[in-house]
Amino acid sequence: MTEGDAAPAAAVEQGTNNLLMRVIVALVLAPLALAIAYAGGWLWTVLVTLASIGLYVEWLTIVAASRETRAIAAGIAALVISGLCLALGRIDAAFLVLVVGVAGVALFAKERRVWAVSGFLYAAAAEIASVLVRLDQVKGFAALILVLLVVWVTDIGGYFAGRGIGGPKLWPRVSPKKTWAGAIGGFVASLVIAGGFALLGLGKTGPLLLLGAVLSIVSQLGDLFESAVKRRFGVKDSSHIIPGHGGLLDRLDGFVAAIVLAAVFGFLRGGADGVGRGLMVW
Repeated sequence: MTEGDAAPAAAVEQGTNNLLMRVIVALVLAPLALAIAYAGGWLWTVLVTLASIGLYVEWLTIVAASRETRAIAAGIAALVISGLCLALGRIDAAFLVLVVGVAGVALFAKERRVWAVSGFLYAAAAEIASVLVRLDQVKGFAALILVLLVVWVTDIGGYFAGRGIGGPKLWPRVSPKKTWAGAIGGFVASLVIAGGFALLGLGKTGPLLLLGAVLSIVSQLGDLFESAVKRRFGVKDSSHIIPGHGGLLDRLDGFVAAIVLAAVFGFLRGGADGVGRGLMVW
């Protein structure tokens, strides 16, 4: 084998190893996340709170604000106290704590204040939305699983369709690897999931297909948004906390966008204690 042939072969091998690692980690983490989501209650709230803290810290690392220790402490404290309020069923208190948290982060962040506050709002929105969608005892779990599966299949479908078909890039300046084929493949996969929920009697076909389509698009936009932030600061991965996947932001960017929109839809239709029902019952 010549030196010219060795480089592509090494790249293929590295890509295969990375895919294998991604699959193995996903097979471990996905069932664990689903089990905790099924349990709901304080256990789900704890997981969501820890993930939100990770999102906040990674965001500050990306935007070169990781030395703002007081801003980090203020944000983490607010997320923890808000999570405690949510676990106790005090949604109003959780919102109030997060408002105070925004003020605290803005006060203590001496540099990149706007970016620091934006990161806290991003993490806080993920925390509140994830808990509210699961809160409803009748439809909460189904609503949360719908969002999770739509995001997952959008990502998986996009990965394999993009790799297998290739073609024109979706937005090369922001995310050089994403293609239109991948975007469409992920979108179609989300419709399959939504149709499956309808066949199982978990909702009406039309609204579920529309919801799956919208959540898939928003999930992909959330992915592109995070890619744009990383590219703005010259960062490849938000961290290396998840083997083969990068950081929490890298894995949850699409979910954050989708779950926040889902929570807004559900809240408008079902109120704070009926977000899951508002999302699934049309």
